[in-house]
Amino acid sequence: MALDTDRLVSLRREFHERPEPAWREFWTTARIVDELDRIGVDDVLVGPEILDAQARMAVPEDDELDTWLARARETGADPDTLDRLAGGHTGAMAVIEGSEPGPTLGLRVDIDGLPREEATGEDHVPAAEGFRSRNEGAMHACGHDAHITFGLGVVGAFADREFPGTLKVLFQPAEEVVGGAAAVAESGRLDDVDRFLAVHVGLGHPTGEVVAGVTDFLAVSQFRAEFAGAASHAGGLPARGRNAVQAMATAVQNLYAIPRHEGGITRVNAGNVGGGTASNIIPESAYIGGEVRGGTTELMEYMRDHADRVLENAAEMHDCELSVERTGEAPSADNDDSVVDVVEAAASDTEGIDSVVRHAPLGGSEDATYLMRRVQEQGGTAAFVCVGTDHPGGHHTATFDVDEASLEPGIETLATALRRLADGF
Repeated sequence: MALDTDRLVSLRREFHERPEPAWREFWTTARIVDELDRIGVDDVLVGPEILDAQARMAVPEDDELDTWLARARETGADPDTLDRLAGGHTGAMAVIEGSEPGPTLGLRVDIDGLPREEATGEDHVPAAEGFRSRNEGAMHACGHDAHITFGLGVVGAFADREFPGTLKVLFQPAEEVVGGAAAVAESGRLDDVDRFLAVHVGLGHPTGEVVAGVTDFLAVSQFRAEFAGAASHAGGLPARGRNAVQAMATAVQNLYAIPRHEGGITRVNAGNVGGGTASNIIPESAYIGGEVRGGTTELMEYMRDHADRVLENAAEMHDCELSVERTGEAPSADNDDSVVDVVEAAASDTEGIDSVVRHAPLGGSEDATYLMRRVQEQGGTAAFVCVGTDHPGGHHTATFDVDEASLEPGIETLATALRRLADGF
């Protein structure tokens, strides 16, 4: 297939310049819609049309959403599209009908950036070549700018409509907070999908390598626990206070004391903690932002249940009230060999791919697992693909970047695999 490499690189750089964190992907979604219109996609769904609003997780406060929406308007994003995204209902789906009846195919790419500063040094290519993030405090540090480009490239490759069936390309919001896929799954938009692919770039694999089926997803549950006590003078009236920081500290210690499970990998982390106002005031409030993981969904649930018990008992021990919000959650998932077979063969036949790995472990979490499992529960099959790319710095670091030489072979692998999945249905 003939791809316009220069345009792919230009698109990737344009998205890299304007990263937006989870549920704030207003400009990003509007720009995706613009490009889908340019390609000639007749059926483009956005925001509320692809989401179960009640199933969204980790949605920011209204003032935060309003700030990012206003920024998108100032940047010149299409106002009609932005109006449809109000309230943080971001993301889009392109639906392309083929020339004859056939299966429904699905491809998921994620679109959100991370809330971190990007490097400014001359050895950082985006800074040196003028496409570093313009949104200070946000960065595409995990390759989602490349993922968007993959999605648009695949849409362009199917624009001729010379294939059997239907193709749905999902541009999913809020992956980084493990909060977006569940809302798409619960919307039912993928319930008719017969063959489904999700994709990620990099993951430690070099340019020219493809992993046909990424394995070993850790199921994850993220939470924010808030402890409420009572303030008092720490010197004069210490007995009148109810110390929320003591409750929080007790919880942190005992979260790490949860017995590990013999059935497989289990993880816990209290990654963001805080509380109190001054050294002479008994602290009346404290919080923990944490997570648990497991090598299977059942192991994650084991950790989650123990964590809930720890939090409740720590609050009770120090006479504090507790509220817990589940801020993100994703199950584990398995690839279907029949889909991995097709991806493996497609990658082997793609120019620019010189190494194909059938399976490689992720060792982390991804909310595409929600979508994979949803498709599988409805009788479809799925696989998670990795397109390797040389990247300086690890994922989520200030110096992360993608090798743009991986864009074209990545799109060709995905498009070829999807066409073969359609033809072989």
